[in-house]
Amino acid sequence: MKIALMDSGTGLLAAAAAMRRLRPDADLVLSTDPDGMPWGPRTPDDVVEHALAVARAAAAHGPDALIVACNTASVHALPALRAELEPAVPVIGTVPAIKPAAAGGGPVAIWATPATTGSPYQRDLVERFAHGVDVTGVPCPGLADAVEQADEAAIDAAVAAAAQRTPEEVRSVVLGCTHYELVAERIRAALQQPGAPALVLHGSAEAVAAQALRRIGAEPAPAAAPTGRVTVLLSGRPGALPAEALAYAEGRMLAGSPADTADALTR
Repeated sequence: MKIALMDSGTGLLAAAAAMRRLRPDADLVLSTDPDGMPWGPRTPDDVVEHALAVARAAAAHGPDALIVACNTASVHALPALRAELEPAVPVIGTVPAIKPAAAGGGPVAIWATPATTGSPYQRDLVERFAHGVDVTGVPCPGLADAVEQADEAAIDAAVAAAAQRTPEEVRSVVLGCTHYELVAERIRAALQQPGAPALVLHGSAEAVAAQALRRIGAEPAPAAAPTGRVTVLLSGRPGALPAEALAYAEGRMLAGSPADTADALTR
């Protein structure tokens, strides 16, 4: 089994680690775009162009499925990716976990990039899945970039600023950017009110990994032998996970996997 994941950068780590936990025997292709990142400020047409290039590089390795582990690419490029790759390669997009968060009642906060926070896409998801629930959109300027760069001070500053914009009564937070899942515990620590019930964070990594397995008719097998290999593509070139990825437990987990290319995951 081979599963490809794509993103502009390290945002794919959470979903890749979730897939590694579900299927330690699955080969993973991690296709990123260091030459074109970040995708967030790009026009929708630019996002589609870059996403297609990254997806084509991944598809050349013959995966059984492709996970679009990026909210921005899922919003703008999913139809184009599916039109080009399916049905040969199922394409699984990433959707913010608004539905399960709303099912637990409110108040709910959605942490996302500024562009996503004000988008018709997010408003539509809230209307469809959280109608009647108290939902606050919280823009998080600079947080995804800080996570990408593994800049500790910038991460702390961006999290603190977003926490200030989050109502104190919020008990459930949707992590609306895949990068945010890499710093979930920092977000929890910044938001947890003393004496309040434990804050619930809703990411997408586990759900999207499980959906990819369903799409190809495979079952989770967490006890399988850890034989899965990792291939890293950097704007289409064989390469290595960047040093910044190793700042996160997910990156270190993947770096401990065998590599499919001679120089991958080495320094």
